[in-house]
Amino acid sequence: MTTASSSNIEIRSLYKVFGDQPDVAMAHVRDGVDKQELLETHGHVLGLRDINLTVAPGSIQVVMGLSGCGKSTLVRHVNRLIDPTAGTVLVDGQDVLGLDHGALQNLRRHKVSMVFQRFALFPHRTILENVRYGLQMQGVARGECDERAEGWIERVGLTGYEVSYPHQLSGGMQQRVGLARALATDAQILLMDEAFSALDPLIRADMQTLLLELQRELNRTILFVTHDLEEAITLGDRIAILRDGEVVQNGDSQEIVLQPNDDYISNFTKNINRGRVIRVGSIMEPTQTRMQPQGALGCRIPSTMLLEEALPRVVASPNDNASVVDVKGKTVGAISVGRMVHALAGDRLAGKA
Repeated sequence: MTTASSSNIEIRSLYKVFGDQPDVAMAHVRDGVDKQELLETHGHVLGLRDINLTVAPGSIQVVMGLSGCGKSTLVRHVNRLIDPTAGTVLVDGQDVLGLDHGALQNLRRHKVSMVFQRFALFPHRTILENVRYGLQMQGVARGECDERAEGWIERVGLTGYEVSYPHQLSGGMQQRVGLARALATDAQILLMDEAFSALDPLIRADMQTLLLELQRELNRTILFVTHDLEEAITLGDRIAILRDGEVVQNGDSQEIVLQPNDDYISNFTKNINRGRVIRVGSIMEPTQTRMQPQGALGCRIPSTMLLEEALPRVVASPNDNASVVDVKGKTVGAISVGRMVHALAGDRLAGKA
């Protein structure tokens, strides 16, 4: 079980129009015609409009939005399951759209793996046969295929099910097989298209935990599609939110929750448990602006602590405030109960309270 060196993905000015004459329709899109008008007047569907997105090596980039927003269409451009109408997709600086058939096959077999929402397992193959399939496509010898596949089956917690068939496993177990199959090839990039959406909430949470554990170990570059903000916040280093084929905001969870770009984003975040998202460092008052002597502050809390955990400690401290420290223990700011309550209540100006 090897750890792959991470790859980066860069998407530039990507457009996708579905219809009989996409190039003709593109002229209307570039003139500013929106998705609804393009469909009603010109009979074409605007899948993606001017997508610009860079996924850093070793990070989890989440793409989310409502059904029909283009998120699955976007992720399938990376391994060219879909070709764009216009734009560029780069993997490690290589233009994916310029690859011939052989080079594209090589990309899919060695560099980019995919996990699908509906598992996409071979029903007539055993679990071991499913997991080793990608290795066989790479031309790995049978003995090594089995050894590596068995290692990944163990890693995802399915030891003992090697000779079972997919229909004999629960949905969560089947998705573990899909994840093991994707990881077994040592692909540097993992595309996950609504991979956990079909699972029950508890199983889904278990799969999220498993993915994060594997990511800490393997440091893959992951593009993860979901319609669920809680899942996006749990998994994503960055979250890109799509609407009608366009990215309306791309940032980390703190930015998405504290600084939504518009009402569309605000509606996504209004019911989120902000205490489990916002970290103290995002809303603290920096040290240089603090006039109160440091000695007058109460307890010391790390800047990375979530508000849900930090609030009881600050409430219990003298003067209802605390010093905020970085990973080295250096004081970098201060936080008060009032500031935290503003943030938890959804006040977008909490950082200025």
